[in-house]
Amino acid sequence: MDSPLLSVVVPCFNEHATIRQIIQALQDGPVKSLEILVVDDGSTDGTRDILKNELEPAGIRVVLHEANQGKGAALRTGFALATGAIVVVQDADLEYDPKDLPQLIQPILDGRADVVYGSRFMGGQAHRVVYFWHMVGNRLLTLLSNMLTNLNLTDMETCYKAFRREVIQSVRIQEDRFGFEPEITAKVARMGCRIYEVGISYSGRTYAEGKKIGWKDGLSALRCILKYNLFRRQPA
Repeated sequence: MDSPLLSVVVPCFNEHATIRQIIQALQDGPVKSLEILVVDDGSTDGTRDILKNELEPAGIRVVLHEANQGKGAALRTGFALATGAIVVVQDADLEYDPKDLPQLIQPILDGRADVVYGSRFMGGQAHRVVYFWHMVGNRLLTLLSNMLTNLNLTDMETCYKAFRREVIQSVRIQEDRFGFEPEITAKVARMGCRIYEVGISYSGRTYAEGKKIGWKDGLSALRCILKYNLFRRQPA
């Protein structure tokens, strides 16, 4: 069997309400040569039952972490198992639309990019209006990351990141939780990867709808920006 064009790694923790919908959206989306790999990170709300009893028998690759380790740990597991030429991160909470995947991966298909970020802050796509201070925090973290990596990204913290498989599987990911975003940004910058950015749509959730990230994760991201840009000079 030929390898798929695209491996979509879905880190998942307590997404009982949305996991079926995001998998269906991926299957119905515009990219048909697709491998979907869900890494459940110790869910306790019934998500694991859906994965094992419904989605895995339907052809979705499922990996279960016995205890919650964090998003970075789930991605580390998924990246190692991916077989597609391009690997994309897809959150399970419906904030990011799989209809944007073709434009996300196009610079890699064109041979121009090794890594592509999907920016929530580039114009042209629909965005749900939610939290002002989250936007401010994201922009400040992106600014600090850019100052240390010498990149000009508009959205370092975005979920939607696409990688040539050879690139992401060559990176040793150390962060277990939400520090993955600044860590991977520092490391692909240091590797000299060709990085592109494209505008995407965004439908942010409220905390009442299950949003999990908070101010403590922002502090963790700040720590990781400093750690992987200033204090870790070894090869990525």
